[in-house]
Amino acid sequence: MAVVPQESIEQFEALMEEVDEPLRKTFQILHQGYPHETLMRFLKAREGNVTKAHKMLLDCLNWRVQNDIDDMLAKPIVPVEFYRAIRDSQLIGLSGYSNEGLPVFAIGAGMSTYDNASPAATKKHGKHVSKCIKVLDMTGLKLSALNQIKLLTIISSIDDLNYPEKTQTYYIVNVPYVFSACWKVVKPLLQERTRSKVDVLSGSGQDDLLKIMDYSSLPHFCRKRSSGSSKYLDGRFENIYSLDHPFHQQLYNYTKQQLLVRQPVEPLKQGSVHVTLPEDADEEVIAKTLESELQKFKDLERCPESLKNLRINDGKS
Repeated sequence: MAVVPQESIEQFEALMEEVDEPLRKTFQILHQGYPHETLMRFLKAREGNVTKAHKMLLDCLNWRVQNDIDDMLAKPIVPVEFYRAIRDSQLIGLSGYSNEGLPVFAIGAGMSTYDNASPAATKKHGKHVSKCIKVLDMTGLKLSALNQIKLLTIISSIDDLNYPEKTQTYYIVNVPYVFSACWKVVKPLLQERTRSKVDVLSGSGQDDLLKIMDYSSLPHFCRKRSSGSSKYLDGRFENIYSLDHPFHQQLYNYTKQQLLVRQPVEPLKQGSVHVTLPEDADEEVIAKTLESELQKFKDLERCPESLKNLRINDGKS
């Protein structure tokens, strides 16, 4: 479905106006400043049916709340060695951008051992980018890894239901002879909309992918070379899967920053002040005396977080 009627969008917007907290809050985080485009994605995912799109979005928002998705990137995995081990077992990285400015994610589906967070693209290209391209490397795929491939179908199902229309195309490259057997098992498990986006390329896929991206954006396993392997046998190709790659460094640093931002700030102990007033002091004298004493706490205005959870002691412990 290429075009969504304006009437459908307005109807969808009206329904979302009735959403209560915390769904309203998580929707703001989900659309990242692009509510119109986000509603369009959900409408396209449900063939323009407003009722079905609305249910899909509400299910997505509830899923985000129940699974604490909004705070996911505020929970860095520590120690860093543990995070590095996860990165080494779940091979994924950002290799570059397509000619349209879509992020190109490389996934080592054949060699990942699973049993062992778009805003940047929007800023980089000066336009709203809501989709991406995923290139799946099947090098090293074995029938014994079928459970890992099934796990990918679970991940893709989560994508379909909660991040609809975010992936433009899934390109599959370096297909071994066992892939056809695995594909027969996996294909029926995928949503129809996902199946229609899968494109199995010949060999490394370099010739086809160069039609939509520059050579510099090609995942390393798509670059033709005599070894025919996607492993890093030399230093010519940067390891986009490694925690040392700029993409993962930026992501890991972002999670640490978010943790600092979201950590609750405890009230600072400000001490106390004792004011002595004459017994016959009138209201004007009292007001001026208190104003003079409060000037001593002027710096508190620069630290509003220090007043968080502040309680006034009325002498009635």
